[in-house]
Amino acid sequence: MTVLVTGSAGHLGEAVLRTLRGRGVPARGLDVKRSPYTDCVGSIVDGPFVSSAMKGIAAVVHTATLHKPHVATHSWQDFVDTNVSGTLRLLEAAVAGGVESFIYISTTSVFGSALGEERSGAAAWVTEDLAPGPKNIYGATKLMAENLCELTHRKRGLPMMVLRTARFFPEEDDSREIRREYVTSNVQVVEMLYRRVDIEDAVSAVLCGLERARSIGFGRYIVSASTPFTRADMDLLGADAPAVVSRLFPQCTALFQARGWRMFPRLDRVYVNQRARQELGWEPRYDFRHALDCLKSNREFRSALSLEVGVKGYHGRTFAEGPYPVE
Repeated sequence: MTVLVTGSAGHLGEAVLRTLRGRGVPARGLDVKRSPYTDCVGSIVDGPFVSSAMKGIAAVVHTATLHKPHVATHSWQDFVDTNVSGTLRLLEAAVAGGVESFIYISTTSVFGSALGEERSGAAAWVTEDLAPGPKNIYGATKLMAENLCELTHRKRGLPMMVLRTARFFPEEDDSREIRREYVTSNVQVVEMLYRRVDIEDAVSAVLCGLERARSIGFGRYIVSASTPFTRADMDLLGADAPAVVSRLFPQCTALFQARGWRMFPRLDRVYVNQRARQELGWEPRYDFRHALDCLKSNREFRSALSLEVGVKGYHGRTFAEGPYPVE
């Protein structure tokens, strides 16, 4: 089975290709950028190019996208062209080529503005049942593409998995305030509580999707680290997150203090991965408890795969303030 991986020069695309090839699975990388993991250089908006790249393909993992870091540097039309029209080109070529399964990498950003609407003041308990509410063109076009995927399954029968991934990039936070108050490692360890997934776990979710797509048919799943919280914690998390974390992890305060780290004062949402674990058989390995164990023994809390893929950036140039301009 040859797998086509779009976005092969990006974080997740490269990680998927590294893993597939490491397991001896034939895989073809596609991207507009040349890279050691890109076999086909071109745009997913180019129909003939996509059709050519799809020849001999049994499964597609579609990670190529314009991201949130491009919102301030690209037009809305650019986002529609790449995230919507490009996805449609791939879906059409996949159907025409008899592809057996299609994994679409979406984002938890589709929830966007809906996060603050569930319960005022409390952290939002985010499952797949929460209605999306994109707050920018990135989230809007990812949701449009999700719907194209669902429609293609219903009308054309293509087995389809939509994976709404949480943060997995290693780059520093885009918020100037966050960068001023917290070092990047501090931020990313805290995010394992509620809005981050290690890239190795994201890849394992993709592999589970490839394995289960034909038996499930269609599914949308949140892919985030397993949270230690329950719905009963949401009110206090929205007001005093350190109190909740200290109750669940008494050793956390000392481990953070030894590094000059701090817990965030409040959390605004918690992504829940229960459906992905139950229906896909996904077993994520990296969570906040794992991170604390690593801090205790002075080990790296990120996976080896995450370190191998490394920091990529999202633009061909650097910016004076922050990893990328914010809208």
